Amino acid sequence: MKSASFIFDRRLYELLQEPGRTTFTTRELRDAYAARLNGTHFRIADVRRYVYEQIRRIVRAGWVALDEDRRVRGQVYHLQPFPAHLQLELIDNGFENSLMAAGVPEPDPAVRDVEALPLKSSANTDLQLEALHKEIRLDFLTSMGEAERFKLLLDEMPHLRDKVEGDYLEARDRSSRLLGHLRAIEKTLKTLAAPR
Repeated sequence: MKSASFIFDRRLYELLQEPGRTTFTTRELRDAYAARLNGTHFRIADVRRYVYEQIRRIVRAGWVALDEDRRVRGQVYHLQPFPAHLQLELIDNGFENSLMAAGVPEPDPAVRDVEALPLKSSANTDLQLEALHKEIRLDFLTSMGEAERFKLLLDEMPHLRDKVEGDYLEARDRSSRLLGHLRAIEKTLKTLAAPR
């Protein structure tokens, strides 16, 4: 079975390979990543969003595991050996490219991963689409749950609005984007099934 390509940011990869970085938090990785963005104009919120999305991808891939102690803030992650079933493909300027695509909603990382796989047969295509559908549906439900919880927090504790409203809006936007991906895949699966 051919290894699936896993496209990943070279700067983040180098940070994860640094001695002693077997555990990290989103904030630690974000700050280290921001320090490497020499000469690039950026907002720290954009860097946080980008790094968080990349962490979610490597958790899903099995390269990183969440600490047993689950936290809303300051979650600790543990680096694992790189999964043998994946072929690592490093790219330069991942963050800058995501900013350039900001005018158009950035494709979900899972979509980019599948685009890198060759679609050899219709059976293979169906399997890939089904796997992608499951993954995006899980991301969508997670994002919806996150948005719902932030909304409840804002309703129950209005004094937190300044601190968490940005996170709520981000989770809501991500949910909308993922719903669009989900609908597109569902329509494609229906189109493929129709002639049979």
